[in-house]
Amino acid sequence: MDWQAEIEAAAARVRDHVVQTPVMTTDAFGRRIEMKLEQVQHTGSFKARGAFNTLLASDVPEAGVVAASGGNHGAAVAFAARHLGHRTKIFVPEIAGPAKIALIERTGAALTVVPGEYANALELAEREAAESGAMQIHAYDAPLTVAGQGTMVREWEAQGLEADTVLIAVGGGGLIAGALGWLKRRRKVVAVEPMTACALHAALEAGEPIDVPVSGIAANALGARRIGGICFELATEIGIEVVRVTDGAIAEAQTALWQAHRQLVEPAGAAALAALMSGAYVPAPGERVAVLVCGGNIAPDPL
Repeated sequence: MDWQAEIEAAAARVRDHVVQTPVMTTDAFGRRIEMKLEQVQHTGSFKARGAFNTLLASDVPEAGVVAASGGNHGAAVAFAARHLGHRTKIFVPEIAGPAKIALIERTGAALTVVPGEYANALELAEREAAESGAMQIHAYDAPLTVAGQGTMVREWEAQGLEADTVLIAVGGGGLIAGALGWLKRRRKVVAVEPMTACALHAALEAGEPIDVPVSGIAANALGARRIGGICFELATEIGIEVVRVTDGAIAEAQTALWQAHRQLVEPAGAAALAALMSGAYVPAPGERVAVLVCGGNIAPDPL
């Protein structure tokens, strides 16, 4: 697939529907880094890009759309569907947490909270789509979703990204797949995963996507049990370094973002910065580094 062409097409579709999120350069975390603040996107995460791209590129049936989500994808699909006039049914696991559940409820979407984790919500969403005729929007392993997420790094380059290396947190792999598809090998992409939710690391070690146990403070955003096939294919083809971070390091990065720049982010949104602050990723001398900050649906909601 020509991912750069797909991402260009996605950028044209979503341009009038998503926020061009701000970028900044800071010395506050021990070295000079570039950051993109994607948590100020609609519904608090990059997920709106993939949701709008999918809906705008598809013939949505009368039955509407259905999605399973750890929280952020569901909120984005519900928001985009309401904006475009489609009915929506969202399935989330209990670990999505009250802040993300309330965010989805505010969109007016029909919401089902499922015991267990994301995989359990996905099973019910697939059944609902099959029975109702609704269109399912996968959270990360679908070409239109990946192309939509890829508009983030395309936008970042247009804003003057200078870094040699970009650190991006990984759950199911939709965002980092979009980044790999756009950047190819022009810049190094480093995947950051929690120690207790590391589907990409496990897949690369095994030579194929495999199921992994999921837990930890970022599980409601980075808690995919199995990495997406698109991400695995691109990561294998292009090559990617994966580093893992502890819950403690993620929490410290969350606090540091607030103290340094008054940026409130959920654990997943701080994971990429945690890799730098904790030493899980050590840049080479002179290496220019950028960090994606994403995911602003902190729980409990501070306001």
